[in-house]
Amino acid sequence: MAKSVPVHCPTCRREHSFTPPTFPCACGAPLTVPVLPDADPELLAHRTWRDSWVAVRCPACDRQGQWPRPEFGCSCGAVVRLPVQPSCDVAPRGPDDDGSRRGAVTPPPFRPVAIRTERDAVMAAERYLRWLGFTGVRRPGSCPAPAASGVDLRAEGLVVRVDPTTLPTTLRDVECLWLHGLLESSDSACFSLAGYAGDARTRADDLRLPLFVLDLTGLPRALNDWADELVRRGRG
Repeated sequence: MAKSVPVHCPTCRREHSFTPPTFPCACGAPLTVPVLPDADPELLAHRTWRDSWVAVRCPACDRQGQWPRPEFGCSCGAVVRLPVQPSCDVAPRGPDDDGSRRGAVTPPPFRPVAIRTERDAVMAAERYLRWLGFTGVRRPGSCPAPAASGVDLRAEGLVVRVDPTTLPTTLRDVECLWLHGLLESSDSACFSLAGYAGDARTRADDLRLPLFVLDLTGLPRALNDWADELVRRGRG
């Protein structure tokens, strides 16, 4: 788990604790955005798409990608943008650090699409699965919205549910998805916009079912070990 850093609100001067976000790199390793603990945060008055992203280099594979810039909402109502260690400050590996990487083709970073509707949530999960390398990703039927059957996407050997509601995904949703996978002799995975109920997370771990959380930028985050394993398998 990422180490918390102190954040001082420039408006009310209160000090808060902030845990930097962690995202799945294309190599499968967790990448924590390197928030600078001693730098002053910037009061956010106007948000632009360009300024909402920051270049961060993965310490595991040395890839540099664009990731959401961390923000913090203070209880006083102020929103601040947190300073991040510049990517150029991370010493890149030399060409002889890992001979197996010579001539390797670096895949492009995942480009999420902002989620504004239920259809956007399904599209975000679909794009992510394709980026991971899963083949045959498709939506059951012709409707792009979440399906009433509980399965919103299929890929080779995988059935997927996408829950775009504002309520946590329930235990019943997780168990129904697992049964769909069992009937089709496929693995299952779930993407949720509002997270998961506690018993749903516990049951998913028991069933070895990967759980992902989608944020409004369209970027999925692995929530359990089985999701991390699915990312590694897909990118492998």
